[in-house]
Amino acid sequence: MLSLALQGMKTRWVTFVGSFIALALGVGLIATTGLALAATFSAPDRGPERFAQAPVVVQASDRLRVDTPIGIRTQPLDNPRPVPAKLAAELAGLGRTVQDRTFPVTVEDANLDGDVEATVGHPWSVAGSTPYRLSGGRTPSAPGEVVVTAGPGADVRTGDRIRVATPAGTGTRTVVGTVAAAGFETAVFFTDAEAARISPAIDAVVVHAAAGKVREVAGEKTGLTVLTGDDRRRADPDPDRDDEALVSVNALLGTAAAITGFVSVFVVASTFSFAVAQRRREFGLLRTAGATPNQVRRMVYAEAVVIGVLASAAGCWLGAAGAPRLASWMVDVKIAPHWFAIGDQTWPLHTAFWTGLFVAMAGVLVSSYRAGKVGPTEALRESAVDSRAMPVSRWLMATLVLLTGLGLLGMALVNDPGDVLKRKTYITQPMLLIVGFALFAPVLVRPLTRLLTWLPAQLPGATGVLARENAAAGVRRTAAVAAPVIITVALAASLMGTTATINEAKATEARDHTVADFVVVSEGEGRAIAPRFVQRTRNIEGATVSASRSTGVTVLEEGTALVKSEARAVTPAGLAAVSDLPVVAGRLTDLDDRSIVVNEEWLTTTVGQRVSVWLGDGRKVSLRVAAVLGTGTGSNGVYLTPRNAAGAGIDRIDVKVKDGGDRAAVAAALREAGAATGTEVLTKSAWVDEHYPRSSENTRLGLLMILGIALVYTGIALANTLVMATSDRVRDLAVLRLSGATKAQVLRLVAVEALVVVAVGAVIGGAVAGLNLLGVWGALGLLDVWSAVVVPWGTVGAVVAASAVLATVSAVLPASFALRVRPVELAGMRE
Repeated sequence: MLSLALQGMKTRWVTFVGSFIALALGVGLIATTGLALAATFSAPDRGPERFAQAPVVVQASDRLRVDTPIGIRTQPLDNPRPVPAKLAAELAGLGRTVQDRTFPVTVEDANLDGDVEATVGHPWSVAGSTPYRLSGGRTPSAPGEVVVTAGPGADVRTGDRIRVATPAGTGTRTVVGTVAAAGFETAVFFTDAEAARISPAIDAVVVHAAAGKVREVAGEKTGLTVLTGDDRRRADPDPDRDDEALVSVNALLGTAAAITGFVSVFVVASTFSFAVAQRRREFGLLRTAGATPNQVRRMVYAEAVVIGVLASAAGCWLGAAGAPRLASWMVDVKIAPHWFAIGDQTWPLHTAFWTGLFVAMAGVLVSSYRAGKVGPTEALRESAVDSRAMPVSRWLMATLVLLTGLGLLGMALVNDPGDVLKRKTYITQPMLLIVGFALFAPVLVRPLTRLLTWLPAQLPGATGVLARENAAAGVRRTAAVAAPVIITVALAASLMGTTATINEAKATEARDHTVADFVVVSEGEGRAIAPRFVQRTRNIEGATVSASRSTGVTVLEEGTALVKSEARAVTPAGLAAVSDLPVVAGRLTDLDDRSIVVNEEWLTTTVGQRVSVWLGDGRKVSLRVAAVLGTGTGSNGVYLTPRNAAGAGIDRIDVKVKDGGDRAAVAAALREAGAATGTEVLTKSAWVDEHYPRSSENTRLGLLMILGIALVYTGIALANTLVMATSDRVRDLAVLRLSGATKAQVLRLVAVEALVVVAVGAVIGGAVAGLNLLGVWGALGLLDVWSAVVVPWGTVGAVVAASAVLATVSAVLPASFALRVRPVELAGMRE
């Protein structure tokens, strides 16, 4: 059987080359994304960066540690407490100490070209414990003097005067020295006295003494952490940034691997199944010649093994070559950190190889069973009409898959509508629906074809009628060619449409919940609004001002899981005046220093009941539930009073013009205060437009990467399947020529048929996307967020247009080449 299989592969090389290409590219995609995903499982080992020269560093713990029955659980703290001044004095008794302070700084009129966009300030004395060394100038010795980081592209020099904004205000300072960029922050150094005036809190203390003696003074009972050796990395700026960067990259590549794996398996199985279906008459001839059903099946299996091994090996080679390029691109567009690179893991290649071989065998499993059932008399049948589009097994499988997809969507809507809005759900949810509809494609093709070609069939000429009858008669061929279009349109419309719909819902929710006329937010995460601006805003006549702070609270759920929630610290009166939150129980005005406002996602949602939480600085408190908010899109967080947000700076101000107030005067006063302090003031609508795009740039690029990989592959698969299908119809085309049709007419017919198939696939794919978007809209409605469904018409149109062009070219070119042979020779050629 192996020799017969090889001989058959040589004779029908177009079909087998098509199967080889589909499988090789599919395995290549799985290998590429698998290798990239494997590289996200561990961050590079780094030693201490900022305090590399410090023997011992003492700072407040930046992590909450809670002992549970299943071990210690940790969560990062939003607002770690400072080192007490009294304890800093005790440490000074052990040996020489240096007090470190870190505070946000903005250099308004110069480019420092540092390694990190956000700039921070420090006292100069701490520079001796860090890698910073003067590259020019001298140390600061008087108020108003600074040393700045100067990267390769910096436009600041010693002697320059620059405007520097700090939490204490904005002023002009003289650059007396520069230091080279250190790689982990962009810093501005002040005199120790000025740094203490700007930021009185002590963030860390460098101690030149034995670690044991330091621990006797600053032990665990003090709430402080003594860092030595590699543990000093905990005192670096954002010490978890490498792991956090990999979390988002891992999530993105995990999604990409799932999508590309699904697309690859789907297309490869469809291609192999179609390749076997093309050979029904050949199998009938083999049966006529005396081959048993098992012999026919063994031949098909042998062919699949040969192609599977060769194509999977080629795909692994493609994956190994493509993964470094994918990683490099992700670094270039800043999806991944600059150090991200493919490692030496080989398991993704093994996984891709065996997946490819398994899919090749699975793709021919059902088809080979049907091939063995082909009766000898079928060899004499000249009709190419598919009399039975779907066997019972496919009906059962299609029904099961589609009902499973619809059932999971329905269960999510009933049990947890918010789960439908999560990225993992809305990216994977369409897969079952795509498979279900694609399995039903042979049944849907004939009525859809007749519907879509009804008008063209009424036009003069035979092209429309022939296109309709050919597409409707060759159901398996039409379904196989439509399969890549189905998955392309469904994925593009579902992913982009769901993302846009959720973003629009978030913007609508923010617009509805905010009744302020103006909104001011800080420049970056963890940075506060200038105190002078806050003070001037509070003195504006005719305005109600609500200043709030970002913080976090952590709760131990079911005794084992530490769950952290974003929170805002507000004054109850201010919150009620500038917002219209979806309160489902209690009252916002009942919020006080001993209570908390939670949302429906919390386990404790009974007004008046007490809940134990850890605040942003690590303190454990018991608070009474004052009110409960609806979940919404997930943006309705937790609310506390400022007393329960120690260490958090004001990072948002909502301003509402009072009834009878002068809006123009309030706006002018706000803009004047903003101009004096370098603070941007936005109207509510401008704030919504700027801060609710919607998706972040990384999310947008990640989705485009996933879609780009999937769409390029399905595009190639579409062209590949059409070449296979067209090359199998050369005798049909020759009969048309012998019936009097010109070459141009035949090619026009082929092009119209290709467009009809694309239209069928687009309709089915659109139905899948529509069902998925309807589920998202329903979930939003159940969460009391009523916003319009956003259909990405531009994306869908571009995908359908590209598919139409690709399908037309892929069908017409092989037909054109085939028609160069005399029609009599084509009609009489053997299959």
